[in-house]
Amino acid sequence: MQPANKQNIIAQDIASKIHHEIYAPKTFLPSEHQLCELYGTSRETIRKALDQLTELGLIQKIKGRGSLVLDIQRYTFPISGITSFKELNAALGMHACTKVLHLKKTVLPPQLITEETNKKQPAFFVERLRLINQQPAVLDRDYLLSPPVSTLPKTAAADSIYAYLEGKLGLQISYATKEITVEKADPTVAKKLALLADGLVVVVRSHSYLEDTTLFQITASFHRPDKFKFIDFARRKKILLHPTTAKKEF
Repeated sequence: MQPANKQNIIAQDIASKIHHEIYAPKTFLPSEHQLCELYGTSRETIRKALDQLTELGLIQKIKGRGSLVLDIQRYTFPISGITSFKELNAALGMHACTKVLHLKKTVLPPQLITEETNKKQPAFFVERLRLINQQPAVLDRDYLLSPPVSTLPKTAAADSIYAYLEGKLGLQISYATKEITVEKADPTVAKKLALLADGLVVVVRSHSYLEDTTLFQITASFHRPDKFKFIDFARRKKILLHPTTAKKEF
């Protein structure tokens, strides 16, 4: 696993202080100069750490004024991004832990076969229970396709699969497609999440891809409804239109 660099450590520390409202919503962070002195580092490192917080939607940089803390934190899981549970736990201070329930080499189930896989697609199946404050919150069922995932030790599944894939196997994780539904929980999911047998569960199904567009992960995450909150954070990005299209009025 690659050691965390200084900008990541600083970003995580500031994010933790935002989460615990040491830096309260609608207030400004200390100036870049003050942060340089506080963390004993260069302005370039501070700016890179602040860029991470900006991408997470925790702050907004305002020219001439500084970094304003946004009032959109304290959600359980950001669904729109590609972030490991360990990274979220560190950034948001969730006091969470992971229990690996199953890890085995198998083949992809027929219902998950796509045009990008074959009928006997080898895969690692991992089932993990996420607990927050010792209470079950999320049940993750992952299929890591092999190839490109050649090995997957239990220690990596308990710690951070993404850190292992990127740090040890050298894979470049890039993007994912996600679908969110609310469904009746089957008895096994209900038992593991401590739900009523006929209760509802939020299901997030995703396909994750490498930088070269190779599918490497198919996931179903089952969230307790009482612990699930979906807050999306979007920054406006202008789309450059073709000159003939730009003339049209909408």
